[in-house]
Amino acid sequence: MAASPYTVDDVMTHTAVAIGREASYKEIVELMHRWRVSAVPVLEGEGRVVGVVSEADLLPKEEFRQDDPTLPGQLEEASKADAVLAEELMSSPAVTVHADATLAEAARIMVRKRVKRLPVVNDLGMLEGVVSRSDLLKVFLRPDEEIGEEIQSAVIAEMSPPDQVEFTVLDGVVTVRGPVRDRALVPLLARAIRAVEGVVDVRMELD
Repeated sequence: MAASPYTVDDVMTHTAVAIGREASYKEIVELMHRWRVSAVPVLEGEGRVVGVVSEADLLPKEEFRQDDPTLPGQLEEASKADAVLAEELMSSPAVTVHADATLAEAARIMVRKRVKRLPVVNDLGMLEGVVSRSDLLKVFLRPDEEIGEEIQSAVIAEMSPPDQVEFTVLDGVVTVRGPVRDRALVPLLARAIRAVEGVVDVRMELD
Protein backbone atom coordinates (compact mmCIF):
# COMPACT_ATOMS: atom_id res chain seq x y z
CA MET A 1 0.00 0.00 0.00
CA ALA A 2 1.23 3.48 -0.85
CA ALA A 3 2.05 5.62 2.15
CA SER A 4 0.23 8.90 2.61
CA PRO A 5 2.40 11.44 0.77
CA TYR A 6 2.35 14.27 3.28
CA THR A 7 5.66 15.33 4.79
CA VAL A 8 6.84 18.28 6.89
CA ASP A 9 7.76 20.07 3.66
CA ASP A 10 4.07 20.15 2.67
CA VAL A 11 2.88 22.05 5.73
CA MET A 12 5.86 23.97 7.14
CA THR A 13 6.41 27.73 6.96
CA HIS A 14 9.28 28.18 4.51
CA THR A 15 10.01 31.79 5.48
CA ALA A 16 11.05 31.47 9.10
CA VAL A 17 11.64 34.21 11.66
CA ALA A 18 15.10 33.74 13.21
CA ILE A 19 17.66 35.58 15.32
CA GLY A 20 21.42 35.65 15.89
CA ARG A 21 23.33 34.85 19.06
CA GLU A 22 23.63 38.54 19.97
CA ALA A 23 19.91 39.35 19.81
CA SER A 24 18.80 41.04 23.02
CA TYR A 25 16.03 39.89 25.35
CA LYS A 26 13.77 42.78 24.39
CA GLU A 27 14.41 42.28 20.66
CA ILE A 28 13.36 38.65 21.00
CA VAL A 29 10.16 39.51 22.86
CA GLU A 30 9.28 42.18 20.29
CA LEU A 31 9.95 39.77 17.42
CA MET A 32 7.78 37.04 18.92
CA HIS A 33 4.98 39.52 19.53
CA ARG A 34 5.16 41.00 16.04
CA TRP A 35 5.16 37.65 14.25
CA ARG A 36 2.93 35.87 16.76
CA VAL A 37 5.29 32.95 17.30
CA SER A 38 6.14 31.11 20.51
CA ALA A 39 9.78 30.33 19.66
CA VAL A 40 12.54 31.44 17.29
CA PRO A 41 15.62 29.57 16.02
CA VAL A 42 19.05 30.99 16.81
CA LEU A 43 21.42 31.01 13.83
CA GLU A 44 25.13 31.45 13.31
CA GLY A 45 27.29 31.68 10.22
CA GLU A 46 25.30 31.30 7.01
CA GLY A 47 22.20 29.98 8.72
CA ARG A 48 23.11 26.96 10.84
CA VAL A 49 20.67 26.39 13.70
CA VAL A 50 22.51 26.34 17.04
CA GLY A 51 19.60 26.72 19.43
CA VAL A 52 16.04 27.89 20.01
CA VAL A 53 14.67 30.60 22.28
CA SER A 54 11.09 29.89 23.35
CA GLU A 55 8.62 31.62 25.60
CA ALA A 56 9.61 29.13 28.30
CA ASP A 57 13.21 30.41 28.10
CA LEU A 58 12.03 34.00 28.55
CA LEU A 59 9.59 33.53 31.44
CA PRO A 60 12.15 32.97 34.26
CA LYS A 61 13.03 36.68 34.16
CA GLU A 62 9.49 37.42 35.32
CA GLU A 63 9.08 34.28 37.44
CA PHE A 64 12.16 35.00 39.58
CA ARG A 65 11.95 38.80 39.52
CA GLN A 66 11.37 38.91 43.28
CA ASP A 67 11.67 35.32 44.51
CA ASP A 68 14.70 33.04 44.55
CA PRO A 69 14.32 29.41 43.40
CA THR A 70 13.15 27.09 46.17
CA LEU A 71 13.12 23.73 44.37
CA PRO A 72 16.12 21.90 42.85
CA GLY A 73 14.35 21.73 39.49
CA GLN A 74 14.12 25.54 39.38
CA LEU A 75 17.85 26.20 39.42
CA GLU A 76 18.33 25.83 35.68
CA GLU A 77 15.33 28.05 35.00
CA ALA A 78 16.54 30.66 37.46
CA SER A 79 19.92 30.79 35.74
CA LYS A 80 18.17 32.31 32.72
CA ALA A 81 16.58 35.07 34.78
CA ASP A 82 19.76 37.16 34.45
CA ALA A 83 20.29 36.36 30.76
CA VAL A 84 20.04 39.22 28.28
CA LEU A 85 21.29 37.72 25.00
CA ALA A 86 19.95 34.91 22.81
CA GLU A 87 23.05 32.78 23.31
CA GLU A 88 22.44 32.89 27.08
CA LEU A 89 18.72 32.24 26.81
CA MET A 90 18.57 29.59 24.11
CA SER A 91 18.04 25.88 24.58
CA SER A 92 20.87 24.08 22.83
CA PRO A 93 21.30 21.87 20.90
CA ALA A 94 18.09 22.71 19.09
CA VAL A 95 15.40 20.08 18.63
CA THR A 96 14.96 19.99 14.85
CA VAL A 97 13.35 17.98 12.06
CA HIS A 98 14.06 17.38 8.36
CA ALA A 99 11.68 18.45 5.60
CA ASP A 100 11.20 14.87 4.37
CA ALA A 101 10.08 13.61 7.80
CA THR A 102 6.48 12.42 8.01
CA LEU A 103 3.95 14.44 9.93
CA ALA A 104 3.69 11.60 12.45
CA GLU A 105 7.44 11.76 13.08
CA ALA A 106 7.29 15.52 13.63
CA ALA A 107 4.33 15.13 15.98
CA ARG A 108 6.17 12.50 18.03
CA ILE A 109 9.19 14.78 18.40
CA MET A 110 7.00 17.66 19.58
CA VAL A 111 5.24 15.51 22.14
CA ARG A 112 8.37 13.83 23.47
CA LYS A 113 10.40 17.04 23.66
CA ARG A 114 7.44 19.17 24.79
CA VAL A 115 7.93 21.85 22.15
CA LYS A 116 5.39 23.74 20.04
CA ARG A 117 7.60 24.55 17.04
CA LEU A 118 10.46 22.77 15.29
CA PRO A 119 13.12 24.35 13.07
CA VAL A 120 13.31 22.45 9.79
CA VAL A 121 16.92 21.90 8.75
CA ASN A 122 18.84 20.23 5.94
CA ASP A 123 21.63 17.68 6.33
CA LEU A 124 24.10 20.47 7.18
CA GLY A 125 21.89 21.90 9.90
CA MET A 126 20.96 24.96 7.84
CA LEU A 127 17.52 26.45 8.46
CA GLU A 128 14.91 25.73 5.78
CA GLY A 129 11.76 26.71 7.65
CA VAL A 130 9.71 26.07 10.77
CA VAL A 131 6.86 23.66 11.46
CA SER A 132 4.39 24.23 14.29
CA ARG A 133 1.65 22.23 15.97
CA SER A 134 -0.96 24.15 13.99
CA ASP A 135 0.87 23.29 10.75
CA LEU A 136 0.61 19.58 11.53
CA LEU A 137 -3.13 19.97 12.03
CA LYS A 138 -3.62 21.39 8.52
CA VAL A 139 -4.12 17.88 7.13
CA PHE A 140 -7.44 17.71 8.98
CA LEU A 141 -8.68 20.47 6.68
CA ARG A 142 -8.58 18.05 3.73
CA PRO A 143 -12.01 17.69 2.08
CA ASP A 144 -13.81 14.40 2.69
CA GLU A 145 -13.81 13.78 -1.06
CA GLU A 146 -10.03 14.02 -1.25
CA ILE A 147 -9.61 11.68 1.71
CA GLY A 148 -12.03 9.22 0.12
CA GLU A 149 -10.15 9.24 -3.17
CA GLU A 150 -6.89 8.37 -1.41
CA ILE A 151 -8.52 5.60 0.62
CA GLN A 152 -10.01 4.10 -2.54
CA SER A 153 -6.81 4.19 -4.58
CA ALA A 154 -4.19 3.52 -1.91
CA VAL A 155 -6.03 1.20 0.48
CA ILE A 156 -9.28 -0.41 -0.67
CA ALA A 157 -8.21 -1.18 -4.23
CA GLU A 158 -5.07 -2.92 -3.00
CA MET A 159 -6.60 -4.94 -0.17
CA SER A 160 -9.98 -6.02 -1.49
CA PRO A 161 -12.03 -5.91 -4.71
CA PRO A 162 -13.77 -2.52 -4.81
CA ASP A 163 -17.27 -4.07 -5.02
CA GLN A 164 -16.85 -6.01 -1.74
CA VAL A 165 -16.18 -3.15 0.66
CA GLU A 166 -17.85 0.23 0.72
CA PHE A 167 -16.97 3.23 2.82
CA THR A 168 -18.12 6.76 3.51
CA VAL A 169 -16.22 9.76 4.82
CA LEU A 170 -18.02 12.38 6.89
CA ASP A 171 -16.10 15.13 8.70
CA GLY A 172 -12.99 12.98 8.46
CA VAL A 173 -14.66 9.95 10.08
CA VAL A 174 -14.47 6.88 7.83
CA THR A 175 -17.13 4.19 8.10
CA VAL A 176 -16.38 0.90 6.31
CA ARG A 177 -19.20 -1.55 5.49
CA GLY A 178 -19.58 -4.82 3.59
CA PRO A 179 -18.26 -8.38 3.51
CA VAL A 180 -14.60 -9.18 3.98
CA ARG A 181 -12.98 -12.46 2.93
CA ASP A 182 -10.59 -12.79 5.82
CA ARG A 183 -11.29 -11.41 9.30
CA ALA A 184 -7.55 -11.04 9.78
CA LEU A 185 -7.72 -8.25 7.20
CA VAL A 186 -9.99 -6.13 9.39
CA PRO A 187 -7.33 -4.65 11.73
CA LEU A 188 -4.95 -4.27 8.77
CA LEU A 189 -7.59 -2.41 6.80
CA ALA A 190 -8.43 -0.15 9.75
CA ARG A 191 -4.77 0.62 10.35
CA ALA A 192 -4.16 1.43 6.67
CA ILE A 193 -7.14 3.79 6.54
CA ARG A 194 -6.15 5.48 9.79
CA ALA A 195 -2.72 6.19 8.26
CA VAL A 196 -4.29 8.38 5.57
CA GLU A 197 -3.67 12.01 6.48
CA GLY A 198 -6.85 13.81 7.51
CA VAL A 199 -8.67 10.75 8.84
CA VAL A 200 -10.16 11.55 12.25
CA ASP A 201 -11.49 8.09 13.13
CA VAL A 202 -12.28 4.72 11.52
CA ARG A 203 -15.47 2.74 12.20
CA MET A 204 -15.58 -0.83 10.97
CA GLU A 205 -19.03 -2.31 10.24
CA LEU A 206 -17.93 -5.37 8.28
CA ASP A 207 -19.66 -8.71 7.79
